[in-house]
Amino acid sequence: MHLEAFYHGTKNNWAYAYDPRTIHLRFRTKRDDVDQVYAITGDKYAWDKTVSTKPMEKTASDALFDYWEGRFRPTYRRMNYGFKITAGNETVWVIETGITHHEPTPPGGYYEYSYIHEIDVFTPPAWAKDAIFYQIFPDRFCNGDPSNDPEHVQPWGTAPDFGNHMGGDLQGVLDKLDYLCDLGINAIYFTPLFEAPSNHKYDTVDYKKIDPQFGDTELLKKLVDECHKRGIRVVLDAVFNHCSENFFAFRDVREKGKDSKYADWFHVREFPIAVKDGIPSYDTFGFYGNMPKFNTANLEVKEYLLDVARFWIEEVKLDGWRLDVANEIDHHFWRTFRRVVKEANPEAYIIGEVWNDSIIWLLGDQFDSVMNYPFSNRVLEFFVSGQVDGFTFANNMGCLLMRYPQQANEVIFNLLCSHDTARALTICNEDKRKLKLAIVFLMTYIGTPCIFYGDEVGLKGGNDPACRACMEWDPKKQDNELYDFYKLMINLRKKNDVLRDGRFRFLKADPNDMRIIYERIDEDSHFLIWMNNTIGPTTMEHPIETDDWVDALSGEPVKPNQGKLSIPLDPLGFRILRRSLANDKR
Repeated sequence: MHLEAFYHGTKNNWAYAYDPRTIHLRFRTKRDDVDQVYAITGDKYAWDKTVSTKPMEKTASDALFDYWEGRFRPTYRRMNYGFKITAGNETVWVIETGITHHEPTPPGGYYEYSYIHEIDVFTPPAWAKDAIFYQIFPDRFCNGDPSNDPEHVQPWGTAPDFGNHMGGDLQGVLDKLDYLCDLGINAIYFTPLFEAPSNHKYDTVDYKKIDPQFGDTELLKKLVDECHKRGIRVVLDAVFNHCSENFFAFRDVREKGKDSKYADWFHVREFPIAVKDGIPSYDTFGFYGNMPKFNTANLEVKEYLLDVARFWIEEVKLDGWRLDVANEIDHHFWRTFRRVVKEANPEAYIIGEVWNDSIIWLLGDQFDSVMNYPFSNRVLEFFVSGQVDGFTFANNMGCLLMRYPQQANEVIFNLLCSHDTARALTICNEDKRKLKLAIVFLMTYIGTPCIFYGDEVGLKGGNDPACRACMEWDPKKQDNELYDFYKLMINLRKKNDVLRDGRFRFLKADPNDMRIIYERIDEDSHFLIWMNNTIGPTTMEHPIETDDWVDALSGEPVKPNQGKLSIPLDPLGFRILRRSLANDKR
C-alpha cells in the first residue's frame, strides 16, 4: 500500500455533519491500491458498548486517488473513529496520531467528532434540491410594455452588442409565465433589475429602485406573487462588489475628493480620482473605471448593502440572492450577509458567483451554493469537444464531487451556459445530438440544474454579447423538437426523487472509450443512464442481477440476458433505465 497517499481531515469536506443526527466521513487512498477501507467508530465514554466496524464505500475516483465515504448516526451525536485499510494480506490502521500496522488501543489517539450541534450544521434550503432554474436576462426575454422602453431601443431581434437595449421588461415575464410553466421549470434567476445605465445592469446606480425600463417595485411584487402562485421561486442578482460611477456615494467622491464623507466607501489609491493609461486610481471590477469597487469592510458600506439585501427579501418576498463577483468580497461581509438574509427568510437560497474551487464559501456560514462553471467545463469538454475519454471524464467529475460536503453537492448551481459564456448549442457546433447528451447529464446529475433562457428553443450565440440575443417568440423560428426534449427531461427529473436525492456513481468509464454508464440510486429507485458519445452505433453491456428494468421514458420492459443487459445505442445516443426497489424491501 502507498501510505503516503492516505489522507483524512477532521473538518470541511472530510468529516462533517450532514444533518443533526448524521456524520459523513471521507478517506483517500491511491487509486486502485487497496481492497477496502473500514471505519471503526464508537463513543469514547462507552467504547466497548458502542464500538462498530463498518465498511466504507468507494464513491469516487480521480486520476490519482480513490475516495471512500461512510455515513454514521452515533446514538449520542458524538463519535471517536479510526480507519482500517486492507490490501491483500496487508492491514494498516490510521488514527489521528498516525499510521500503524498494529491495531491501536481505542479511543486514545483516535480522531474525534466532538458533538453534532444542530446550529452548526450546514443546511441549504430543501426546496433548492427540487428546483430547476431558468435564467432570464430581462432586457432580452420579452417586451411586454413598450411604453417603458428606453431611448434608442432597438427592434426586437437586432444583433446584440455591448450597448444596445431591446426593451425586455418584467411585464414581458409576467406575460410568459404560462410558457415557463409548460416548460416545467420551478425557479427563476434574474440578472440585475436595479436602476443602471447599461443593458446588463451590473453597474448599479440605485439599489432600491427597479430600473424604469423594466417596471417598478409594485410590478416586481406582482410578478413574484404570480410566480409563487404557480410554484415558481424567484432569485435576484445582487452586485455588492462594485457599483456605477453614477452611484451617489461615488459621485460625491469624484466631486469632493479626499474630503468626501464617502471617501472610505471605496478603495482609492490616489486623489483626485482619475483613469490613467486605462488604470483607475481606485479599485474597480477588472479595470472598468465606470464600476468602482466597494470597501465592504467599511461599516457604513456594510450596513447600506445589508439593508438592501434585507429590503428586497421582505419587500417582494424574494426567495434568494445570486451574488455577483462574490469571490472578491471579504468573508466577514458574507458571514454577516448570510445571517441577515436568513433572519429575513430562513429558506432563502444564496448562490455565489465563484468560478473555481469554492469550499471556503460552502461550509454553512456564507453561501448555500455557487455557479458551478467547473461542471459545465467538464461536461462540455467530454460531450462536445471530445478532448477527454470516459475514464478522464469520470475522474474529473469525481474530483468535483469530492470538493464539497454532500449537502452542498445536492444544491450546487449546475449550468451548461449563461450570460457570461457562449450558448450551449453554439458550443456544440449546432449538433443537437451532442447538446441532448449534455442536457441528459445535467438533468440526471446531482445538483440544481439551470437553463439559460432560449436554450430550449435553439437560441445560438458566441461569447458576450452574442450570447445575450433576444428570445425567439415566433413559433415558426423556434426549435419545437428541442423544446419538447427539454420538457421531457425536466419532467423526468421532477417526477423521480432519486434524480434529485439519490447517490451518484459511474459504473462504466474506461480509457480510450467515449461510452459511459452511471447510476442514481436511493432507497426506493435505481436509475441507470447509458450514453454513447461516439459518432457510430454501438451496443453496451453491463452485468445486472434483476429482470425488472424498464425504459424510464417509454415504460417498455428491458430484460437482461444471462445476467447482463445489452443495450443498443444510436450514434450520440442514450438510454435511461429505471427499476423500483420496493420489492427488494419485502
